[in-house]
Amino acid sequence: MDTNDSPANPAPGTTARTDRPAPCLDAIGLVTADMAASLAFYRLLGLDVPPGAEADPHVEVTLPGGARVLWDTEDTVRSYDPGWTRPAGGDRVALAFRCADPAQVDAVYETLTAAGHQGRLKPWDAVWGQRYAVVLDPDGAAVSLYADR
Repeated sequence: MDTNDSPANPAPGTTARTDRPAPCLDAIGLVTADMAASLAFYRLLGLDVPPGAEADPHVEVTLPGGARVLWDTEDTVRSYDPGWTRPAGGDRVALAFRCADPAQVDAVYETLTAAGHQGRLKPWDAVWGQRYAVVLDPDGAAVSLYADR
């Protein structure tokens, strides 16, 4: 054991006080007020949402690489957490979608806003070297679109 490997300084890839692998991010959960509207938005971004899923209280989609996006209705969340309330103010978590190139950032932004979704930041050339834009999903969550310039 390295002298820096202690409960306060675990070895890379392990958790404190164990030799188990660190937890792995497996899924991103979204709570939605309108399942159909949310799924339609994410379909426009290319997620392979099963047909008919709009009627379900819980939906899962596996992304390339194995991570999942999960949707739950507000009623579903309240069924196991009766004290849950809809968050208010500011973005707490944002999703970011890498586009193939700067032109795709502009095209996807246009597709989403033409479909009635609110644009927060129109596409621009960011100082950090990316074409970047932000659209709000139906529940107001920020969804970034970006590509290297």
